[in-house]
Amino acid sequence: MSPKSAVSGNIERSRAKYAYLFIAPWVVGLLLFYAYPLLGSVYYSFTNYNIVSETTWVGLANYRDLLKDHLFWTGIKNTLIYAAIEVPLSVLIGVLLALLLNVPIRCRGLFRTVFFLPTLVPIVATSIVWEWLLNPQFGLVNSKLDLLGIKGPGWLGDPLWSKPSLILMSLWGIGNAVIIYLAGLQDISKDYYEAADIDGASALKKARHITLPLLTPVIFFNMVMGIINALQVFTLPYAITYGTGKPADSLLFYSMYLYNNAFLYMKMGYASAMAWIMFVIIIAITLWVFKLSSKWVYYQGDD
Repeated sequence: MSPKSAVSGNIERSRAKYAYLFIAPWVVGLLLFYAYPLLGSVYYSFTNYNIVSETTWVGLANYRDLLKDHLFWTGIKNTLIYAAIEVPLSVLIGVLLALLLNVPIRCRGLFRTVFFLPTLVPIVATSIVWEWLLNPQFGLVNSKLDLLGIKGPGWLGDPLWSKPSLILMSLWGIGNAVIIYLAGLQDISKDYYEAADIDGASALKKARHITLPLLTPVIFFNMVMGIINALQVFTLPYAITYGTGKPADSLLFYSMYLYNNAFLYMKMGYASAMAWIMFVIIIAITLWVFKLSSKWVYYQGDD
């Protein structure tokens, strides 16, 4: 080996040593705070682990008990209903807002800022504001409906209206998705629109045959993220109901019941089993959406 090659090899080894040194904290953190809890939860889901007493192996007992737990099924039902309504609405409203905010008008930047601002408000503060707005007796929404001769519903206090109220509150913070849609709109090549103008296409036809098809990758991304987030909805309903799920368990979502089992009832093994069931549900729905995406998602350059 030549002296030059030996020096080059020593430099590479020195660089590799420092590289491993710098990434070591991240690797340790990943293993300690992600890998261990993930693998540990698999084990604890087969035990009666509750932190304070001795952990004993119970096998599939936690999973069998969950199938007999009516609150478990209530949480799944509430979560799936919420996701089935909230996700399509968030996509529809988000795309419409993005299209409107993409029109070249005066103060367009101001309007974009206004629609994005709610996402900066802490969720707990959001819940407090909306609880006042939707108060059935002296809330602003019902008072305005009274002026129109409409008797407002009980909103969060009515089992029939509690989920629509929560969906309304979640749609108020749709600004992040709108920004992503706007970025997707900006990424569509102007050549498509110029060719459509030459062919005499109307604005509606351009939106239908150019904008929406080429925006489907962004819609697909927001849909997948929206499904994952909706199936794990926790903070907003928990802040509103203080973890009770009232009224009549209509706002008892799966993640809330999981949290209650883990940290209120100290049934960590039971909660771990719930977490893995939800993981399987999310993976199954996500894979199903990915499978369907080939039929409706189009990319620029595709034939």
